[in-house]
Amino acid sequence: MNLHQFRFVQEAVRRDLNLTETAKALFTSQPGISKAILELEAELGVDIFARHGKRLRRVTEPGREVLKSIEVIMREVGNLKRIGEEFSMQDAGTLSIATTHSQARYFLPEPVAQLRKRFPKVNISLHQGSPEQVARMVIEEVADLGLATESLGDRDELVSLPCYEWRHVVVMPAGHPLAQLERISLEDLAVLPLVSYHPSFSGRTRVDQAFAARQLKPNIVLEAIDADVIKTYVRIGLGVGIVAELAVRDDPPGGDLVSRPVGHLFGSNVTRIAFKRGAYLRNFVYAFAEMMSDRLSRKLIDSAMAGEADDYQL
Repeated sequence: MNLHQFRFVQEAVRRDLNLTETAKALFTSQPGISKAILELEAELGVDIFARHGKRLRRVTEPGREVLKSIEVIMREVGNLKRIGEEFSMQDAGTLSIATTHSQARYFLPEPVAQLRKRFPKVNISLHQGSPEQVARMVIEEVADLGLATESLGDRDELVSLPCYEWRHVVVMPAGHPLAQLERISLEDLAVLPLVSYHPSFSGRTRVDQAFAARQLKPNIVLEAIDADVIKTYVRIGLGVGIVAELAVRDDPPGGDLVSRPVGHLFGSNVTRIAFKRGAYLRNFVYAFAEMMSDRLSRKLIDSAMAGEADDYQL
């Protein structure tokens, strides 16, 4: 048996047992993958996959156990590579970050600049996607770490820690009647057209839950994943926007839009940082985590990665 066989089996499962897609992903031939998997099964003496003709239909019961072992082996192979890179290249290499647009646009620029200043030989690779895609990229080792508000705390394959807390604000054109209110209520918002995040992004779930708890139905006229897009449609009069407070932090005073806090309506959200469970973290990964939050330290991360606690609160 060899690592190529393990990689073929692992990728076949990731590609929903479609060997054509598996071959494309691994830049090899479908017959070569089929042959390698059959040879591995013959050597192990068990069928990893149940078949119908030449097609893979499902993972067998012994196959599930084989997959668990393959996951451990491939994870440790990845760790060996990272250990070699760290000790051969010292503080050099690439830090791959999976994150959402909002984090990449509003939160990460400062810690990224700090990292580049401290580790000039480290390059940064940003992979943007939905929170679910962020989790998947960390699990599949496309990224060293993930940063998002949703999804990261729900996966057994990940170790996640709270990074920072934030709240929502409403944005509206200067002079909007809502801006004159001392304290905005859900009833005030429910009668207005609203522009907000897609349900899977940036705490939108909390917004929906707050309205539902009061038996109110918000009039969401447009959904987007990008706060800048939301603000653009607010500017043209489509509605009042609900965005993360980070998205208005650098807006100039006296501009065409004004914002008002609504954390009292929708509560607090926690953005989390996640690592693949069991992964080897290089020095600059620890350093970057510490740059993102003074709550994070190498000792805390190591403790979490060792499974010494299930959760860490802000």
